[in-house]
Amino acid sequence: MSFDQDEGPIEGPLILQRPRGLEAPLLIEIPHAGLELPSELAASRALGRSARMADADLYVDELYEGATELGATVLIARYSRHVVDLNRAEDDVDPSIVPEHPSPRGRLARGVIWKTSIDGLRLLDRPLRFEEYRERIARFHRPYHRQLRAELDRLRERFGFVILLAAHSMPSHGRSVSGAALVRRADIVPGTRGRTSADSRIIDHIDAFFRAAGYSIRHDDPYRGGYSTAHYGRPAEGFHAVQIELNRGLYVDERSFERLDPGFERLRGDLRALIDSLVGLRL
Repeated sequence: MSFDQDEGPIEGPLILQRPRGLEAPLLIEIPHAGLELPSELAASRALGRSARMADADLYVDELYEGATELGATVLIARYSRHVVDLNRAEDDVDPSIVPEHPSPRGRLARGVIWKTSIDGLRLLDRPLRFEEYRERIARFHRPYHRQLRAELDRLRERFGFVILLAAHSMPSHGRSVSGAALVRRADIVPGTRGRTSADSRIIDHIDAFFRAAGYSIRHDDPYRGGYSTAHYGRPAEGFHAVQIELNRGLYVDERSFERLDPGFERLRGDLRALIDSLVGLRL
């Protein structure tokens, strides 16, 4: 750790929080906890609050509160992933969503711009014009990743390495391999793209921490790590990325969207302990 002067939160489409005193080579990004909509989309019936809450990583920002006190830097997106999904590449767009896009790379309904919610609700009244798509990318996607890249570069330059925790949550249940039944997912799913996005010592440390705390773990299943993990995780260059998916059944009522205690407080305390252990990790 090193001493650093707090520069205060940086806001806009994102909130950047730097530690006030001791700083560590740890950055926590929270891209999917936001619920806000830009003013031009606020009246859209397709983007109702309940649908946004169902698809948000609810309360993940609150679960990681206090991380800056331990030396971590935290980056939080304010806007809903129904506006732009920050865990996708900017060209990950289905041509049916942006027909004028010159080189769309996606073929899914939930790329960087979502066509439908996870529950199948339509989120777009019509396909987007290319200019509308480009404006969303310029206003929300690029500023977030520009800031994320800058913070990673700053911390790697200062410490010689940096750990990125991509903080997410997931529905408590998902389809089995056969697709015939819903099965409960593990409590914690660390995603590292087949153990390629971070040094094995970091991956093993995170796995061992959660197991010792009594949580069930399934590595890379069903989430291997999205755009941030794949794009920024380059261990040979000192950039280590691990996506952490928390089972929502541990801390939130998935019907009412209310926090569940004591599960919430237990998980928040355990995440604080994880952060405390990571800021002291040396490679």
